[in-house]
Amino acid sequence: MLRLTIGPIVHHVPGHAVIIRTARATVDIASRLVRADPRVRVRLADDLPDDTGRVIGEWVEPRDAGGEASDGAILYLHGGGYVVCSPRTHRPITARLAADTGLPVLVPRYRLAPEHPFPAALEDALAAYRLLLDHGVPAERVVIAGDSAGGHLAASLTGELCRTGLPRPAGVVLFSPWVDLTCELSTREQRLARDPYISASTARRVARLVVGTADPRDPRLALLSCRWTDTPPVLIQVGSREVLRPEAEALAGAISEGGGDCLLQVWNGQMHVFQMLNRVLPEADAAMHETARFVRSVLAAPAARGGRTARTRSRTAGKGRAARRGRRPNGGRGGDGGPSGTEAVA
Repeated sequence: MLRLTIGPIVHHVPGHAVIIRTARATVDIASRLVRADPRVRVRLADDLPDDTGRVIGEWVEPRDAGGEASDGAILYLHGGGYVVCSPRTHRPITARLAADTGLPVLVPRYRLAPEHPFPAALEDALAAYRLLLDHGVPAERVVIAGDSAGGHLAASLTGELCRTGLPRPAGVVLFSPWVDLTCELSTREQRLARDPYISASTARRVARLVVGTADPRDPRLALLSCRWTDTPPVLIQVGSREVLRPEAEALAGAISEGGGDCLLQVWNGQMHVFQMLNRVLPEADAAMHETARFVRSVLAAPAARGGRTARTRSRTAGKGRAARRGRRPNGGRGGDGGPSGTEAVA
C-alpha cells in the first residue's frame, strides 16, 4: 500500500515548490482522518520564540495526569525530510509516548525547508529545549526524541547541547534516523533494501534543499564526523528493510566509540518509521513498549548508565518470540541480515 500510495508522493516531493505544497496538504489531510487517541489530550504551545515572535507547536499530555504539573517531559521532533509533516501528522507516535510514559510531550512546529534551510530547524529545536528548562523542567528529566529527519534533528540538537555546555538531557530516542545527509551509505544499501517508500535518490535531492548554502561538513549536519563524547544514553530503533539502516548502525558505532551508552535495535522485516503503525502492527506496538521502558530507565537513573558498549536487538516479525543479539555495531552481520552472534531468548 505504501509503495503504491505514499511512495510516489515522497519520490516527487523535491521536484518543485508546488509539489512540496501539495505534499504538505496531502499528509495534513491524511493526518486529520486518523482517530484521536482517547488516552491523551492535545493543546497548543504557542510560546516558542522565532523571528516572527511565535512558533506554533503542541503539547500532547496523558489525560490521567489530572492537570498536575509533571517534573519531566519528552521533546519530540517530527520527521518528514525537513520539508513536510507537522506535529499533527505524528500524533500516532507522540500520543503513544505520552500514554505509555505518563509524561507530557512537547512537539514544536519547526520551520521547514526549502523556505527555511539549515540551521532554522535546529534553532527552533534549541528554543523548544530552552523553553522546557525555562518552565522548570530539569534537564535530567528531559528525553529528546525524533524520527527520520527529526531523528537527525534530535541527534544534532544533542550534539549542540554537549558542544555548547548546556545541560544535557537524560536520554535520546531515535526512530529510523536520517544520519548521513550525503546519502552515501543509503545509496550503497539501496541495492539490497526493500523499503517501500524511502529511496536514497530522493533523500539526496531533499538533502540539497535542507543544507542550502551551508557547509555540509558542519558538525551539526555531518553527524558521523562528530566527536560523540559526554552524550546521554541513546536508543536507536531501525527496520532491517530500510535504506537508512547502515546510517543508524554507523551512528551507534560512533557513539559507542566515543564512550557513550547506545542501544541499537534492528527490527527484522520492518520499514522506515514503522512505529507510526503502533495501533495495528504488533512489532510497532512492541517497539513503543521498548521505548517507554528506555525512557523510564534513563529518568530513574540518569547518572548510572554511562560507558557501556552499544548493542543491537533484533525482533523477528510475527514469531511470538524475540531474538536478542549483542555486538559492537561496526562488526559483521549474520546470515539473516541481523547482527552477528549471541543468544536467543524465548
